[in-house]
Amino acid sequence: MRPEDILPTYDRVARGYAASRDRTLFERKWLDRMLNHAPGRRVLDLGCGPGRPIAAYLADRRCSVTGVDGAPAMIALFRQNLPDERAVRADMRGLDLGEKFDIVLAWNSFFHLSPADQHAMFPVFAAHSAPRAVLMFTTGPDASEPIGQVEGEPVYHASLAPNDYRELLDRHGFSVIDFRPEDPACAGHTIWLARFTA
Repeated sequence: MRPEDILPTYDRVARGYAASRDRTLFERKWLDRMLNHAPGRRVLDLGCGPGRPIAAYLADRRCSVTGVDGAPAMIALFRQNLPDERAVRADMRGLDLGEKFDIVLAWNSFFHLSPADQHAMFPVFAAHSAPRAVLMFTTGPDASEPIGQVEGEPVYHASLAPNDYRELLDRHGFSVIDFRPEDPACAGHTIWLARFTA
């Protein structure tokens, strides 16, 4: 299992993933915190998947959501589930929409990239961030490259050490609002919330 296999895997399992994806919205507390810190409601959702439940929750809270995913089947589901929102089929790596957003979100998507590609995403985050925009993403709690599963298929994950993320955020104009490793109130997710200050 390699990072390059992620998009073909999610394309194959898109319908099963959408059907089995937890919709209890255990992420709500963090999504609400993100919204409370954001200067506006323009959202860039990187690795948006089928759009439910997260993008749908944001749209219900008057956000204008641009969903980006490199798996064609996921983008098709996003368009079906959220016909009033914008969907862009693209790999987040090297993304250049030429637009600024109040929120840049990479929930359970960014951590499928290799360590080198994660490093390269921070200029992408900055390029799409409006003044005082918020960035939220999930990682592992420490440096690792574990193999997980989605719909019975193996999927690659990677994380840097927390200090490496802090350094990358600082270098690209972000200040950390909160870092919560393995938050028990969010199904054990490790969450970063930061503000763009450049």
